[in-house]
Amino acid sequence: MANPELDSALRFMQLMWSVDHALHKVSKRMASVLGLTGPQRLAIRIIGRSPGMAAGELAGLMHLDPSTVTGILRRLERARLIRREADPADARRARLHLTAKAGTIEAAVRRTLASLPAHEVDAAGRVLAALAHMLNDASSAPVRRDGKER
Repeated sequence: MANPELDSALRFMQLMWSVDHALHKVSKRMASVLGLTGPQRLAIRIIGRSPGMAAGELAGLMHLDPSTVTGILRRLERARLIRREADPADARRARLHLTAKAGTIEAAVRRTLASLPAHEVDAAGRVLAALAHMLNDASSAPVRRDGKER
């Protein structure tokens, strides 16, 4: 059968379906390797950047139907990667947060810094900056075979 000539609209639609197919393929591979689909990982990244957002906001940012996002969130909640908290202003709404299991190193650092007085954080920052400076200087110093500096 001959390949019919496609107009520009059909060629564009063909490309969109090709991209959609490729995204689904990559998402399946991510699920088998990482345990998360592409949309689940995207949801985690967005929630991590905007803790406390509502599911409807997430659906809008992901350009997905709210019912699709509900399924994504249900699976993430079952995996204990997110938690829902009642919105203090409207108990019918839930606010989304990452759990420690889904948390990143950055999230752990933020939680730790928030739990300490500012003067302690500043002091720790000065110590770490001095240590980094010292280690950077030491990395350029020649080292003998016995591991000692020359």
